[in-house]
Amino acid sequence: MTSRPHDALFKAAFEQPEHASGLFRTMLPKALCDAISWSTLTREAGSFIDEALADTHTDLLFSVELGDRKALLYLLLEHQSTLDHDMLLRMLSYLVRVLKRYRKEHDGPLPLLIPAVITHAPGGWVAPDSFHELFDPPPASFPGAAALVPNYSLMLVDLAHLSNEDLKARALAAFPTLALWALRDARNATQLLRNLDHWVATFRLALRTPHGLEAARQLLRYIALVTNDQQSEEFRAKLSRRIPEAREAIMTYGEKLIEEGVQKGLKQGRQEGLQEGLVEGQIQLLEKLLTLKFGGLPPQYSGRLHAATEAQLVRYAERTLSAQRLDDVFAEG
Repeated sequence: MTSRPHDALFKAAFEQPEHASGLFRTMLPKALCDAISWSTLTREAGSFIDEALADTHTDLLFSVELGDRKALLYLLLEHQSTLDHDMLLRMLSYLVRVLKRYRKEHDGPLPLLIPAVITHAPGGWVAPDSFHELFDPPPASFPGAAALVPNYSLMLVDLAHLSNEDLKARALAAFPTLALWALRDARNATQLLRNLDHWVATFRLALRTPHGLEAARQLLRYIALVTNDQQSEEFRAKLSRRIPEAREAIMTYGEKLIEEGVQKGLKQGRQEGLQEGLVEGQIQLLEKLLTLKFGGLPPQYSGRLHAATEAQLVRYAERTLSAQRLDDVFAEG
């Protein structure tokens, strides 16, 4: 499991140029959008964020043809739990790093570099969005000063202040749209469950794409990492009821949980000699999967599960994948 769930989901959703271009088109002025050759958008390697801030910021850099010149588009996800009032100062340092790297690799003029920020800080963005706003007194308050002080403005998407309709109106592909919704809502489980009904159609569209199953698993993984176990199970159960075609993704995600749990248990067992810990981990994961698929686990089956041998647990797990009824999982033989 990744220790940086926001980072993982954001990159999965927007590192593909076709998805990034859709997002940038909703943010840039129309005249600038029309001048960009979007088919040339290319992901550039590397991150420009301080390692100490890697848990709270995620960045992606793209190059693109603007007229007959190269330009750079820099996309930053700001996902710390409290609003960073120095975000503009941090961004400036990131932009300088981008340009310094460019200078090491190229001679001649610097390319245009345009920054954009996606934020889902709780409570929304209330910090300055223009660099001059950080200064006291304001540079514009003295004749001639403004032209001598560096300035830039942020293109900003504040997820906390966007409704479901606002997100849908951006007309992005299904998976990036769901990713923005999850980034906005997943840290508030009540809001996440309440809003799921608004996203049923988008979820179905995402599942029909060539990589829809993997996209759904990435969303489930993200939600599992930013919610507690009970909230995650509630979400998967509601998703299964509202979107039956999502059950395959839920099941494959459950299989992955079992596999990861087993591997973790094996490693722990090898290191500490705790075979009991491995079996208990298998029981807990299988219990969650059975509850999710069949809506509950009656006491008689829960008792059999907790009394099962390791070989029986493997057999129960294999049956869970194809069983239509709970009885089929625990059938004798």
